[in-house]
Amino acid sequence: MTMGRILILGAGVLALAGCSNLTTTQQRALSGGAIGSAAGLGIAAVAGGSLLAAGLVGAAGGAVIGAVTH
Repeated sequence: MTMGRILILGAGVLALAGCSNLTTTQQRALSGGAIGSAAGLGIAAVAGGSLLAAGLVGAAGGAVIGAVTH
């Protein structure tokens, strides 16, 4: 494995370890952000927009909606 792959794998493990003690609101915000990001990327891929902007806007919107809904 190259050093870059090892660093990326380590960062992923640390990121997942940080998600173990989330409250219900935090879990909803996290999953909403992930779903929103995927939806934004999918729409931008089909419509031909900026993937970066669509992913960020979708993630932000999804996180807010996930956090405020019950």
